[in-house]
Amino acid sequence: MARKLQTNPRKSASQERSRATVDALLEATARVLMKEGYDRASTNRIAEVAGVSIGSLYQYFPSKEALVAAVIDRHTQEVSQLTRNALVKVATRPIEVAAREFVSVAIDAHRINPKLHGVLAEQIPRIGRLENIEANQQEAYALVRGYLEAHQDEIDVADLDLAAFICVTSVEALTHGAVLHNPELLAPNRVDRFIEEASRLILRYLSSGASDLRRR
Repeated sequence: MARKLQTNPRKSASQERSRATVDALLEATARVLMKEGYDRASTNRIAEVAGVSIGSLYQYFPSKEALVAAVIDRHTQEVSQLTRNALVKVATRPIEVAAREFVSVAIDAHRINPKLHGVLAEQIPRIGRLENIEANQQEAYALVRGYLEAHQDEIDVADLDLAAFICVTSVEALTHGAVLHNPELLAPNRVDRFIEEASRLILRYLSSGASDLRRR
């Protein structure tokens, strides 16, 4: 029988010293994952890199999987907060401004430690954090849909749920692919062009010209 993964922490860190220990463990987990990979990572190695005893590690985390799950959750929260802040900032701005900001912040979000992002993306199905990722995606859909609903006079799409899905998924795929697999597209002399072209894709779908394009 396959071993059931233990992916929840044993306890929360409530005191400053405890929080410092947990932070050190999560930072060490990230470093070990990036340098040595998931399969070669171990609780002993993580404790060594963190500079804490293996006993201290097990006070808070029952397994390597729980440590990786905590790193996934922390990284996901960072990315979500960045996206949330950007969408709030452009809530009242014209759609041309909002589209560029949305693409720019998606690049920034994927640039939050892109090597770690790539490693964690591979481990999410194994660790079982898909539900958290899906919840964050749903939040992004809702935020974008809310923006589109408030700016319906600027767009030419009727199904706002579909429009939000297309916008979020398209920008996510473009920026994920660029940051992780084609970083040369985001070099200082090319990143503005990337933002411009990705924004144009979204705007031509949403704007008044989109209906004419679909009829051709």
